[in-house]
Amino acid sequence: QVRLMESGGGSVQAGGSLRLSCTASGYTIGTASMGWFRQAPGKQREPVATISRDGRNTDYGDSAKGRFTISQDTAKNTLSLQMNSLKPEDTATYYCAATMVWWPSFRPSDYNYWGQGTQVTVSS
Repeated sequence: QVRLMESGGGSVQAGGSLRLSCTASGYTIGTASMGWFRQAPGKQREPVATISRDGRNTDYGDSAKGRFTISQDTAKNTLSLQMNSLKPEDTATYYCAATMVWWPSFRPSDYNYWGQGTQVTVSS
């Protein structure tokens, strides 16, 4: 059974940093591309970052460019999201997910496994 578990969320002041982790069980990081999405109350799910199967290629949503970094550690079977210069508008539940493809993707239809999410709250 595949399970993706996010951790590292919390409350932080604007300008601060958080590092989210996604630990996989029943699934090997590097099998396919993966991504981070977020959803704020009353808003649609938004792509944040995605990384290719081999970890060499990444892509970011407009709100994350220049501030967030996605990475994967195949030895620890973990996907990470380093978030710097956080803003109140980054407040959301963040989800990690795994695709069925090898390239970076923000297409929801490419994703077949999702975590339960971790809450990030940024105060001004």
